[in-house]
Amino acid sequence: MKIVQVKRRTENEKRYSPKMGELSAKITYIRRYVLGIPIKTLHKYRETYYGEVKDVRIV
Repeated sequence: MKIVQVKRRTENEKRYSPKMGELSAKITYIRRYVLGIPIKTLHKYRETYYGEVKDVRIV
């Protein structure tokens, strides 16, 4: 087992847009794991309906 890993995982998440209202989007998280425990989210992005990739703010 590796000590430090970087994994990419896609999850469905409900998002709200003032113009479109509530929508369900696939959010992809790139996270750093140490001994299998998630430590830090390195990047977070989503793909729009038209195939455009947009960054999502990390809170």
